[in-house]
Amino acid sequence: GGSSKGPEINLDAKPGLAWASLREKNLTKFERDRRAILAMQGPYRASFDFLEVAGFKSGFSPDAPYQSWGTEYIFEVENRENFISLQHILVMTVQNPNGEMSKPMTMKHWRQDWSYEDSQLNVYQGNNVWRMEQLSADSVQGHWTQAVYQVDDSPRYEGFGKWKHHSGTSFWLSSETSRPVPRRETSVRRDYDYLLGTNRHTITPTGWTQEEDNLKVRIGDKQVNSLPEQVIVAREAGLNRYERIVGFDFSPARDFWEKTNPFWGKVRAKWNNLLDQNDQYQLVKGAGGTSYLMSVLVEGDKISRNTVSDKRQNEFVDELFKRFVHAENDCGVQNESKKNCF
Repeated sequence: GGSSKGPEINLDAKPGLAWASLREKNLTKFERDRRAILAMQGPYRASFDFLEVAGFKSGFSPDAPYQSWGTEYIFEVENRENFISLQHILVMTVQNPNGEMSKPMTMKHWRQDWSYEDSQLNVYQGNNVWRMEQLSADSVQGHWTQAVYQVDDSPRYEGFGKWKHHSGTSFWLSSETSRPVPRRETSVRRDYDYLLGTNRHTITPTGWTQEEDNLKVRIGDKQVNSLPEQVIVAREAGLNRYERIVGFDFSPARDFWEKTNPFWGKVRAKWNNLLDQNDQYQLVKGAGGTSYLMSVLVEGDKISRNTVSDKRQNEFVDELFKRFVHAENDCGVQNESKKNCF
């Protein structure tokens, strides 16, 4: 949530060029899909609303609704025929108690990668473990997978579905995906272990929306068919609105991304290599309770303010994965014991 105030935001009430391009006649389905994904770029007021709508345990009392918003620019990272990557960068200016505005604070936010007819799906297993699953070619025909990455570029969840374009609308509905407890609840909730949900992305004339339908699931103590019992605690509805804005100074986001993108590119490349060569991996804590999240964000912030050599950046990324990521290849051995499997 949060109750801080910032500068006045001016919404763009006019349909954008991306919306007009998406509605052109005689486009192939594939090209219209690509234009829908690329339409999510740009400057936005991003608002997040989550509401528990039902509970499934004795004495259930819904949490207070979660609401927050920020100003965010979405950059195109890659744009190939069958692959599009979009990076979200927050730029926040906060009004102090005396009425003055703070200097802009720039933060890396989440990333979404879209792949056409991708048959590899990264599936969250719980306990910070993910496993690669192979889909049949028939099941992904005409589908796009959306892989969502956290602020530290570690994978969060991945789902697949088809874009649909009819009656002047364009939307994508995901398959059901499991995902870790969101950061907004990790410090306040201990009664569930992961989310099981679907996403719907809808392109609008002045932006786009992401709707979420999530089940909060706890891993029970009993065994069902030789597997741990899955207990549904509550159902949650989420609506994330991305409304295009004008007149906002996003130059800090551009400067930040220009300086740090090479570093994050090294992190992305390391993750891509790991996902290509391993069936399963786990994020673990380091010595003294250190974490992958804080370690990589601190380094990224340092690089945004100082010049750090490519050699030092590569050394940091290699050490980062050795400390916090345990991976297994198709032989079932950990990456540390068989380097060519990592």
